[in-house]
Amino acid sequence: MSSSPTPELQAARALQVAQRVHAIAPFRVMEMVKAAGELKRAGHDVISMSVGEPDFTAPDSVAGAAIEAIRGGVTQYTESLGLRELREAISGHYAAVHALDIDPRRIVITAGASAGLLLACAALVSDGDEVLMPDPSYPCNRHFVASFGGKPVLVPTSHEDRYQLGAHHVDARWSGHTRGVLVASPSNPTGTSMTPSQLREMLAAVRARGGFAIVDEIYQGLSYDHEAVSALALDPDVITVNSFSKYFSMTGWRLGWLVVPDSLVPVFEKLAQNLFICAPTIAQHAALACFEPEALAIFEQRRREFQRRRDYLVPALRALGFEVPVMPDGAFYVYADISRLAHPLRHDSAAFCMTVLREAHVAIVPGDDFGTAAPGRHVRFSYATRYERIEEAVARLERLLRAA
Repeated sequence: MSSSPTPELQAARALQVAQRVHAIAPFRVMEMVKAAGELKRAGHDVISMSVGEPDFTAPDSVAGAAIEAIRGGVTQYTESLGLRELREAISGHYAAVHALDIDPRRIVITAGASAGLLLACAALVSDGDEVLMPDPSYPCNRHFVASFGGKPVLVPTSHEDRYQLGAHHVDARWSGHTRGVLVASPSNPTGTSMTPSQLREMLAAVRARGGFAIVDEIYQGLSYDHEAVSALALDPDVITVNSFSKYFSMTGWRLGWLVVPDSLVPVFEKLAQNLFICAPTIAQHAALACFEPEALAIFEQRRREFQRRRDYLVPALRALGFEVPVMPDGAFYVYADISRLAHPLRHDSAAFCMTVLREAHVAIVPGDDFGTAAPGRHVRFSYATRYERIEEAVARLERLLRAA
């Protein structure tokens, strides 16, 4: 009988992972989802305000288009840049919503916005390149940059900046190693957008230095207080990222798109051919139905419902003692300061969120995910859940804070 391998032999057999993996921190949102799932399996009623996923699903017309594509056998690879018909439909959407004339040739269909951001970083980021991004910001953005040898530089922002990167940040933090910026408007986790003047001035500051600008616009369809202004209207060389996940309620369909300068189309096509071949074919055919009048009316109704939730949640949180210094004007997030709450864990957002989950059975996310600018004081609420459930969550939080 053979003996068990020694610890030394087991260690020798272990595969060595790439060094970049060690720089990637766990995604706390998903850790919170896991903990909430354990409580649900134990029979507890958990209200999820953690994941940035619409509680709505694709309209029947979109699902029907997918079924029709499957039954019709339209499931082979598409061109790496995506279905021509879908790129034309997106171009038409820019014309209708933003009065922009975007050549379909410049539109690259991707396997979700994440794949779009990976393609953009693969095309533009070299070893040692610094990329500026606001702090707080979506955590995966810095990992996309680092995956291609770049160095993400988190620039602390505040409510005075709407938690966004401004021209003054670019002026102050641009170095000989800086290659560009990666921003989002509206933003995750703050739900705030850049004002048109703020965006214009920031893009001009980057352009003056010969840098690139990647602007994530995946939440732009969910804007509430003003008409959204695409960065494409302000700078012809900007690269924008968008998605069918949020406004179009197609998260698991994994479909997004980029708009890139005409000169870079061959670069992105070559990368897409080699890294992804193409975005999911069935999802592409289904997405064509998103631009039909019936579907667009549904999406607009849902946008108004998200706004209704925001208009309830923000004042309710403020009444409980959470600080929300700037009203989120897009997406479905509230980034709240807990430091003045009447609670002993008001300076430890991770412990506070876990207490809220275990005692109130409400899942929210600590600020640790989103950067290093006072994360212990901040939590993120997602209002991508039913209005009645949000009301119940607020009632539970009130009971928890009153008992503290």
